[in-house]
Amino acid sequence: MTSSAPVRVLIADDQALLRHSLRILVDGAGDLVTVGEAATGGEAVRLARELAPDVVLMDLRMPGGDGIEATRTIVADPGLACRVLVLSMFELDEYVYGALRAGASGFLLKDARPDQLVAAVRRTHAGESLFAPAILTRLVEHYVSRPAVARVRVPEVLTAREAEVLALVGRGLSNDEIAAALVISIKTVKTHIGNLLAKLHARDRAQLVIAAYEGGLVGPG
Repeated sequence: MTSSAPVRVLIADDQALLRHSLRILVDGAGDLVTVGEAATGGEAVRLARELAPDVVLMDLRMPGGDGIEATRTIVADPGLACRVLVLSMFELDEYVYGALRAGASGFLLKDARPDQLVAAVRRTHAGESLFAPAILTRLVEHYVSRPAVARVRVPEVLTAREAEVLALVGRGLSNDEIAAALVISIKTVKTHIGNLLAKLHARDRAQLVIAAYEGGLVGPG
């Protein structure tokens, strides 16, 4: 039986020391591999197109085109199938909100533990949005408090089980954690997530998180 191919990761950060540290963590995970490093936003876009990674670890503040613009370009490129995981120094940062609007799949603080970073890359590759708890809370508070931002409403057409799943998504649980909490299979969780995305006309899991808060299924903090 052959093992699956490792998850290909592109690291984008203007600090060489941090790029080196991230490479060590990624390559030491066994099922992940670093395929390239970028020091600017423009270089991140170029290497993403050249190397076709599965996940881009993206710093937000870089010279030569920031991480937000690079994220927007990468996500919008029809020739790329990679996801972007943002690494941020700040819990509350306008750059983070801009990256979400640009299509980033998740946000992790740079002070995260090594095992959290590795797990975040895996979850991002699997299609699950990932948010550091502090960012998750402030992110939702930010969006809920801004009337100018288009919001996803929770319609009455959700089944009781779908509402339960949405509430757990809003709390930041992974598919595995939701399955364990509700004593259902991973396949069933994925089916419910798909139904929620369709019913709420949500682009991704991040918008489901916002919908859970706006629908009163979970509350800030």
